[in-house]
Amino acid sequence: MVAFILGQKDRQTQTYNANGIRIPVTYIKTAPCYLIAIQKPEKQSYFAVKLGYGLANRIKKSTFGEVKKAGIKTPLLFFKEFRLEKHSSIKVIEENGKSGISIGDKKLLIGDMIDASVLFQLGDKVQVSAIAKGKGFQGVVTRHHFKGGPHTHGQSDRERAPGSIGSTTTPGRVYKGKRMAGRMGGQRVTIKNLIIHSLTKDSIAVAGLIPGSKKTNVEIISNT
Repeated sequence: MVAFILGQKDRQTQTYNANGIRIPVTYIKTAPCYLIAIQKPEKQSYFAVKLGYGLANRIKKSTFGEVKKAGIKTPLLFFKEFRLEKHSSIKVIEENGKSGISIGDKKLLIGDMIDASVLFQLGDKVQVSAIAKGKGFQGVVTRHHFKGGPHTHGQSDRERAPGSIGSTTTPGRVYKGKRMAGRMGGQRVTIKNLIIHSLTKDSIAVAGLIPGSKKTNVEIISNT
C-alpha cells in the first residue's frame, strides 16, 4: 500500500531483531503531521498531496493562509508535496464538504492529522529523504576516499594530496566534475529499503541510519 508522512529525526540507538542480531535503529517523530492540500490534475495539471509537519512560531502569511484554509489553527514548520500520478489506486473523494483521498479502505480529508500506525505497518520497506549534515570544507581523502600519496621514502607533505588533476597539453584544462577538495555535506540524501522495526501512532523506528542531525526534517514514503 502507498504510504507517506513527514517527520523529524529523533535519536539513534541499537536494539535486537527477532533473530537476536544487534541492529542500529533510528526513531522518527511523525506527529503532528497534517494533510494540507490536494493538487488535482484538472486544476494544477498534476496529482499530488501536500503535507505539513511540526509547530512553528512564525510563518509567511501566504503559507499560514493555506494552513488556515485547511482548518488548522496552529502554524506548521515543514511542508512537502508527494506526487501520486503513478498510484492509480489513490482516488480523490469529497466528504462533508471537504476534499480528501482514499487509499484502499482508508480515507484522509484535508485538515486531518495523519496517524503513522494507520498508513504504515511493521516490516514495510520505506525510503527516507533528508538534508545531510554539513561537514564544511574537506580534502579529497575525507570527501572522496582517496588514499593519498606514499607514506615512506622521504615523503613529507603528500600524504593527503590529490595528485595530478589534468593533462599538460591536450586538453590542457581540468574537466568539470573532477573530484577535488571542497564543501562536503548539506545535500539532500535518500536512503532506500529501510525496514520499519517498530511503530506507534506518532513515531516510526526504522532499522538503519538516516541522513541529518537531530531534529532534521525528513520525508518517509513506502517503496511499494
